[in-house]
Amino acid sequence: MKALSVSELAENFAGCEIVDIDRPSPKAGQILVHIRAAAIGFPDLLMTQGLYQHKPDLPFIPGTEIAGDIVALGDGVEGFAIGQAVVASKLGGGLAEYGVFDAATSRLKPDNLSYAQAAATTSAYLTAYVSLVRRGYLQKDEWLLVHGAAGGVGLAAVDLAHHLGAKVIAVASSDEKLAKIKAHVPVEAVLNSQNGFREQVKEITGGKGADVIYDPVGGDVFDESVRCIAWGGRLLVVGFASGRIPNISANMPLIKGFSVVGVRAGEYGRRDPQAGGENMAAVWDLAAQGKITPYVDCELPLSQWRDAFGRMENRQLVGRVIVDPSRF
Repeated sequence: MKALSVSELAENFAGCEIVDIDRPSPKAGQILVHIRAAAIGFPDLLMTQGLYQHKPDLPFIPGTEIAGDIVALGDGVEGFAIGQAVVASKLGGGLAEYGVFDAATSRLKPDNLSYAQAAATTSAYLTAYVSLVRRGYLQKDEWLLVHGAAGGVGLAAVDLAHHLGAKVIAVASSDEKLAKIKAHVPVEAVLNSQNGFREQVKEITGGKGADVIYDPVGGDVFDESVRCIAWGGRLLVVGFASGRIPNISANMPLIKGFSVVGVRAGEYGRRDPQAGGENMAAVWDLAAQGKITPYVDCELPLSQWRDAFGRMENRQLVGRVIVDPSRF
């Protein structure tokens, strides 16, 4: 089978190439999947450079979230059958024609989602769910400010918040991205981050400020968010895509009565497996009912993996970039 292999950790993907390798076989408790869609995320990008906390041995195959068809079952696997469409995830192995995944953490693909949409769901919407429901306690009619709203986790938060009945202000870096967001989800307002947002948020919310702020960007965005959060608000620290980890003076949460809340969706489930299972079930129930709809920026064949990574690295995308390893 063909796969994208990382044999050296380097910038500009210098250590990545398409290779021909043997198709794997499932072990006990595993399923072998013919992969039809693999979602590309920043962890995949960082792993090719050795900058992610998980550092697999070389060579390795990137790609953490997939959807495809079962072609073989390992010993002891129950509840699945050859030919079924499934979604699965693990830290690596997705950018290949075939991959083995644990049956215990895989699930059937909802019929209403394409392979690409299904592959784009797990991490983005799990992050959004843990952030808004478990950590942010977002309520109906509250104002939610979403930074990086064109990205995978940002747009998932916009989509989920709309379903929850919140009033959403989506922030992105270009008018083109904002237009795509509005076409996908009927948000209350959009703001171009190039123009700042503090005063606009106050105006939109009638001087109150945002009740919940979803921040996967950090840096200057975090600093300005502190200036437009409502009394009793929750500022959700989701990530630092800007590259700068911000600091905050303790008097600011004291004076304005708001909370700074850290979000680690995966760790939430590891610390509380029961709640983690409930979170994942809630996400997939919403997806199966059509109450959330993942946005796919583009679908590219495996041979165009460099274009896929480039769109993400250069922040050209809206939603998730998908690679189809079954096409070359």
